[in-house]
Amino acid sequence: MSKTQIPAGYKSALTPYQTQTAIGVVKRNFEDNLSHALNLKRVSAPLFVDPASGLNDDLNGVERPVAFDILQTGSMAQVVHSLAKWKRMALYKYGFGAGEGLYTDMNAIRRDEEMDNLHSIYVDQWDWEKVITKEERTIPYLKQTVQSIVNAICDTLDAIKQLYPQIQVSLCRQVSFITTQQLEDLYPNSTPKERENLYLKEHPTAFVMQIGGRLKSGMRHDGRAPDYDDWDLNGDILFYNNVLQQAFEVSSMGIRVSPESLDKQLALSGCDERRCLPFHQMLLRGELPYTIGGGIGQSRLCMLLLQKAHIGEVQVSIWDDHTMEACKQAGVMLL
Repeated sequence: MSKTQIPAGYKSALTPYQTQTAIGVVKRNFEDNLSHALNLKRVSAPLFVDPASGLNDDLNGVERPVAFDILQTGSMAQVVHSLAKWKRMALYKYGFGAGEGLYTDMNAIRRDEEMDNLHSIYVDQWDWEKVITKEERTIPYLKQTVQSIVNAICDTLDAIKQLYPQIQVSLCRQVSFITTQQLEDLYPNSTPKERENLYLKEHPTAFVMQIGGRLKSGMRHDGRAPDYDDWDLNGDILFYNNVLQQAFEVSSMGIRVSPESLDKQLALSGCDERRCLPFHQMLLRGELPYTIGGGIGQSRLCMLLLQKAHIGEVQVSIWDDHTMEACKQAGVMLL
């Protein structure tokens, strides 16, 4: 059942034609800003992978990938959930050195995704990955990278507002860093999502760190696969969305697992069977480079910067009857 709710009195700041033009401006500007800030080169990426390779991301471990058989090979393929592992392998295969990275358009189908203002079954994001040294696997380096991404987002907003002065979005460049355990300590009687909303009201740009492991309560703030992010060196970039009056995630990212942290996280997650997969074997043997990377939602970013109330205003997808009716009643045009 859809959870779509359009805020009372909402009206798009842009016409549908202006919206389509502005989406292109956002994407071109942000790609340039991001690639310059992090020294990234654009590459091509797969829409599907061999499930036996271990390259597909299983997200929270419960989502079902879209799979199909290939006539000529007699084998199966899976539409990617993300490119978290593929990117690290690509950096190895392409011979990228420390300080060099890549970014790409990632398109995916997540058929089990709940539908609301922020989620659809279609995913489009910029996936990026960068080679780092072992010595750079630190909290300060992670924070520095987060600040660079936030600056790239804010620079893109500045460019958009010059073209469309009717857009009233305001973002804070100063990032507040907080761990999931600190959030639980601050708001022990709230859910993880409620904690984020409460914190972002006071700190409108934040990086919520250390996602994946269990907190003191025994609960997890959110799920993370055990085989790409290091749970001690990852997090989500969030802004406070004034249209929706809530915390708004635009990026999940982190320093990737080392052989040691992969070994630990596979054991903690009960996923030891993955040790025999080609990707995981290379990682455990220390053959893949140390990296940092993440995904930045393209539709999410367009939605935030163009002052939209629903993700269907900036992407084309399939919606349930409740979503379509709620948007129709509110005068919201779904693309």
